[in-house]
Amino acid sequence: MTNEEKPKQKMGFTIIKNDPTDGHKGFGIGSLSLENVSPVIIDVEEGTASVEIGAMHARSDVERGIKFTMDRADSEGGKPYWLVWVTIDHKEDGPYYAGVTACEMIVNREKRRGYKILADHVNKMDKSMKRHIIVEHMDAPSKKVLATFLEQLNPELWGRSDEQLRQDLFVE
Repeated sequence: MTNEEKPKQKMGFTIIKNDPTDGHKGFGIGSLSLENVSPVIIDVEEGTASVEIGAMHARSDVERGIKFTMDRADSEGGKPYWLVWVTIDHKEDGPYYAGVTACEMIVNREKRRGYKILADHVNKMDKSMKRHIIVEHMDAPSKKVLATFLEQLNPELWGRSDEQLRQDLFVE
């Protein structure tokens, strides 16, 4: 088959099919291609964080089956989450967490309703890809959860990251 017969399809991005945090400690751990952006979801009440590949398309376990609106009243009594866009880039001494931006999300499973501002989620993903750190609006316990998660996920990336990230997450 020649190229003239079938033009090659261009992919906008590639999603890693396997869980990128399944114990593999190699290069690119937890990363995914869309300029190496990974969505991390923080459960505020549980104090947990996890890479949720499905969040790239608003299809994470947290978001599935929920109708989102921009009216907080619709999801009243719901559970708070942070969707954090983490971008990995490379400098001379290796990869590092280059962009980290957090978006608010509330999910009320009982009502099957949630609150999020999609435009904010898209803009924050873009800011993360442009190497911005925007976490100042997060609550202090969630910042600590995020800092611990990023450091434990890959201590080398954490160590090479800009001091601003550690300062903004209150970690010295």
